[in-house]
Amino acid sequence: MRRADKEITDGRLISQIIEQCQVCRLGLAKGDTPYLLPVSFGYDGQAIYFHTALEGRKIEFLTANPTVCFEFEHDVLLVPHDSSPCKWTFSFQSVIGYGTVRELTDADERVAGLARIMKHYSGREWAMGGENLEAIRVWKISIESLTGKQSKDKIVS
Repeated sequence: MRRADKEITDGRLISQIIEQCQVCRLGLAKGDTPYLLPVSFGYDGQAIYFHTALEGRKIEFLTANPTVCFEFEHDVLLVPHDSSPCKWTFSFQSVIGYGTVRELTDADERVAGLARIMKHYSGREWAMGGENLEAIRVWKISIESLTGKQSKDKIVS
């Protein structure tokens, strides 16, 4: 990372940032075409789970290239400066990572992935199965690397 003074090296803090986020942005590629999209997600410290429709553009990209990039941002605040436009900045925490995605096809794995997503947003366990599983596809990103960054020192009280 170019700005070592902004790097987050504490794995617990990186996990905490991810857990506080509402959206995960996925960076996908098919050939020389990039595709960036927001998804709802679940996180277990080792992997990210998300779901899709049964078909569509996401599926084309996910099946063409299983290598993905993902991004989370939290606590973003614009910090203006009264006299210099070049001194405007942001206060933020972010996490960027890379991994390999695969579709979960085993029923138990799919239920566990969906349960992880629902727990992220609701904080509780849900019973899942049946028709809910037939209408969607569930995916798992095995995390290979994570980098955290923050710029919290510019906040003016």
